[in-house]
Amino acid sequence: MDLTPLIDVVFLLLIFFIVASEFKKNETILNLTLPNSASLQEVHEKKDVIIELSKDKIVLNAKAVELEQLKQNLSTFSKQTPLVFKIDKEVKYERIIKIIDILNELDLSNLLLVTKQENMIKEIK
Repeated sequence: MDLTPLIDVVFLLLIFFIVASEFKKNETILNLTLPNSASLQEVHEKKDVIIELSKDKIVLNAKAVELEQLKQNLSTFSKQTPLVFKIDKEVKYERIIKIIDILNELDLSNLLLVTKQENMIKEIK
């Protein structure tokens, strides 16, 4: 029994699924625990600038940066660029204020804060 046709079919299927599948780059690097919020607004992060902030790291568009580098990198964006801000709920307020001061210095005010939607339980009477 010749296995060549079977191997050809397997490789063709493999190539089909590789070409047909959508590869998506994971934009979030840090494993953050986001705070809860009762409000809901959908955020489209395709062309936005994503800033992730944890206790000890800052990530800008999936690349770890220091505070000084963050300022340099953010200065290249226009004032209308949406800034998606993901902050771990354990981050100290002082650390958040340092980032907001940089944003104010660069006159970047289109800021979106990302939270988890709070599980709302409503009593039915």
